[in-house]
Amino acid sequence: MVKDILVIGTGISGLTFAIKVAEENPKLSLTLISKMDINEGNTKYAQGGIAVVQNLKKDSIEKHIQDTLDAGDGACDSEVVKFVVEEANERLDELIQWGAAFDKKKEQFDLGIEGGHSEKRIVHYKDQTGKQIQEVLTAKVKSFPNVIILENHTLVDLITDHHSKSKMKRCYGAYVISQEKEEIIKICAKITVLSTGGAGSLYAYSTNPIVATGDGLGAAYRAKVQMDCLPFVQFHPTALRDKIDNNIFLITEAVRGAGAKLRNNLLEQFMLKIDPRGELAPRDIVARGIQKQIQEQDDNFVWLDGSEISKEQWKLNFPMIYKTCKSMGIFLPEDPIPVVPAAHYFCGGVKVNKNSESSLKGLYAVGECSSTGLHGANRLASNSLLEALVFAHRAAIDCIKSLYEPLPQNNFYIKIPEWKGDDYSKNIIIENVKLLREELQEIMTNYVGIFKTVDGLKRAELRINDIYLTVQILYNQNKLTNGLCELRNMVSIAYLLTKQAQEIKENKGVFYNQNYV
Repeated sequence: MVKDILVIGTGISGLTFAIKVAEENPKLSLTLISKMDINEGNTKYAQGGIAVVQNLKKDSIEKHIQDTLDAGDGACDSEVVKFVVEEANERLDELIQWGAAFDKKKEQFDLGIEGGHSEKRIVHYKDQTGKQIQEVLTAKVKSFPNVIILENHTLVDLITDHHSKSKMKRCYGAYVISQEKEEIIKICAKITVLSTGGAGSLYAYSTNPIVATGDGLGAAYRAKVQMDCLPFVQFHPTALRDKIDNNIFLITEAVRGAGAKLRNNLLEQFMLKIDPRGELAPRDIVARGIQKQIQEQDDNFVWLDGSEISKEQWKLNFPMIYKTCKSMGIFLPEDPIPVVPAAHYFCGGVKVNKNSESSLKGLYAVGECSSTGLHGANRLASNSLLEALVFAHRAAIDCIKSLYEPLPQNNFYIKIPEWKGDDYSKNIIIENVKLLREELQEIMTNYVGIFKTVDGLKRAELRINDIYLTVQILYNQNKLTNGLCELRNMVSIAYLLTKQAQEIKENKGVFYNQNYV
């Protein structure tokens, strides 16, 4: 059966898109693919909030636009920045109508401030904004009878002319793999939407969950879809040094907005020597400042001193951080928090137009996997959830219109072949995948991380290419498993990212090559 729309990924962008379409046209059939449980993904871990101009006595649309352009270091699309900021309140109101709630003081939003912002404009819910939004959107999307949700399925490849033997230059759906049965199924669709997030798992330290393996990016790259700005990977300055259940725990930027200070191992406050905005400079500046301190001292972390924040404020505004730190033996506000930078957000991805359509007809991309032009060379804090809402809305409206255009008939999709290649894999293959993944993360962290060099990027390209060739042999000779599928996507994006990084000849935003200083 041919679906009207296939949505791959169920974070804020994918769910918002699906809800908009289902509300606008209940007759359309939608299938949503979730890599794990529908609530698991990057959105769930967003602690900060949504950047929206609310206090017109102090703030303005113009200020938010300028802050975004400044953070993007001259690489933003100014037209995109303008309409995203201007449409923010309308999208926020819609989210509230669907059931989302945000912290208030005397009937007004309790606005926070984060790095790079000139005014308080962060609408939030405690330090669990993303978790609450995810739960609200999940409940909403499940209320539509025309929406089918497939959990625990991973994107393998997009279906294109290569599979259909046509010359229409379109996307016709996707092949996805069941994690439970490791069976690959074909899902044909008139419109396919990628909302698969970034590829933070390319790095040894990442605030992203382990499912962030760039599946949409890898599949789009293999489908020869135009990719843009991949080397602009934002590292969040403050992640808890010690992993919890092998996961990195984020310390939201709002903590610094509330008064926390960064100190080196001599307990010196160092950020004001680097930038007059201190701890509230844009993330790229703060992350580099911390990394430089780490390189110059014996300890592999710096301290985040939150002693200026009262215990009551910690419990009220940052309950999850307070509870997590306590479980680690860190008692706030007396004890400082050991923090390190961690890979956080991909500013680049699938290049899309102002309605989120890619260079391949019938394929859209929303959220972190897309490159809209909003972030430029560095994302302004809390602009990501806003971007997801605005572009999901625009994509939904455009997709509904495009379904009225001439499209392939149902009998065309029937001829698209099922997935081939069901040879059994051996246990040794699983161990090979694990080791190759760890080697890839080591290469990316050491050579394509916060600080880069010309020689380091060349060395990374050669080593990544070796891994790529090994993965190709495993892929061609064995049944495709979920782990091999993820590694295949990761190595594809690592290679493209490294190649694009070598083409950049100046330091800009989050991109920093030490040879260009």
